[in-house]
Amino acid sequence: MSVFIRSRAGKVLGGIAAVGVSALFLAGCSSSAEETTDPATPSESLSLKIGTALPQTGNLAFLGPPEEAGVAYAMSEINMSTEDTGLDLDVVYGDSGDLDNKAYEVEIPRLLGENVSAILGAASSGVSLQFIDQVTGAGVIQFSPANTSDAFTTYDDGGLYFRTAPSDVLQGEVLGNLIAEDGHQTLGMIVLNDSYGTGLAKYVTEAFEAAGGEVVAQPTYNTGDTTFDAQISEVLAADPDAIALITFEEVKTMLPSVIADFPAEDLYFVDGNLANFGDELPEGSLTGAKGTLPGLTIDTLGDFTSALDTFLTDEGGEPLTEYSYAAESYDATILLALASLAAGSTDSAAIAEKLIEVSGGSGDGETCTSFAECAEIIVGGGVADYDGVSGPITFDEAGDPTQASIGIYQFGDDNNYAGYEG
Repeated sequence: MSVFIRSRAGKVLGGIAAVGVSALFLAGCSSSAEETTDPATPSESLSLKIGTALPQTGNLAFLGPPEEAGVAYAMSEINMSTEDTGLDLDVVYGDSGDLDNKAYEVEIPRLLGENVSAILGAASSGVSLQFIDQVTGAGVIQFSPANTSDAFTTYDDGGLYFRTAPSDVLQGEVLGNLIAEDGHQTLGMIVLNDSYGTGLAKYVTEAFEAAGGEVVAQPTYNTGDTTFDAQISEVLAADPDAIALITFEEVKTMLPSVIADFPAEDLYFVDGNLANFGDELPEGSLTGAKGTLPGLTIDTLGDFTSALDTFLTDEGGEPLTEYSYAAESYDATILLALASLAAGSTDSAAIAEKLIEVSGGSGDGETCTSFAECAEIIVGGGVADYDGVSGPITFDEAGDPTQASIGIYQFGDDNNYAGYEG
């Protein structure tokens, strides 16, 4: 069960910490374009095109398949309703890469050259910050399913940046409180030195120290580093009774050395590295370790992932092994299509002005939970309030979701994670 708390603090409740953030709800973003208000009807044709800049390569490549699958699944549902709505969606897929291989330097110009109304991505906050000016400066929406850095809340994006993932303020508070509530008094962290890693570490530290704990070591590393002996040695030498790994895929290199000298049940993972490791490690290597991940609750996880896998197999693909940010990607795609339908336009500024409205930010919409249901409301002349698979969303004026669920998971003997019921 998810409980929404009207404060910044996240409380661990039954495996899900759900938080609400007070927000000023506005009817539109700060786009300078004149709003197109006539909704689409079946007699009108809207051909919406979006691009994706999600990690096909780099240190978050394990997030690429679930994120792209979420987009594809949403597109299929949107296009099944074209006869009723007049709107069809086309997706151009691209690679964001990471700060090391810089795939975005080639991919973003290519996507913009396709005349897309929005670019969905990147997953990494640090990567998104590399091209946000390029995208929004071109008058195109940037919509991330996974950016969590607090830098985007106040970023000068002209009202063209949105995200379905909550800020690190929320996950950091939940994780810091979880570590304290588990009885730990000293904490060591190994931290990726970018806006995501240092930002999340900051909020974990604040929450843990507010609960009476002490952070005794916090070494950082840079994207592209391949050895982490110095960081691991520094943390172990501080003799903490808990370690949080605030990393991306580099965690796979770190884990053998960490678990050789530290009990797994005192390890904590985050959204950037929470993965099913399976037989990549000896059986039982991660038993009892925990991690946090924004998005799906335990109650909704099975329904969505089952439907997503059915869609993939029906399309001739394989079921996923990771589902992180699939729901947020699905919701982002649905919201872009609904905003386009509500605006009666594929113009980026017009869509941006409707995104807050269709998420429920205007406060006067009719709640709906699928594209078809919401589209019916819009085509009928009403205002839709989409409650997504990943949460109620409800954008504030900065394009941030004002409510979010942070899932807490625990690893079993098979080195895979499942919902934590503690």
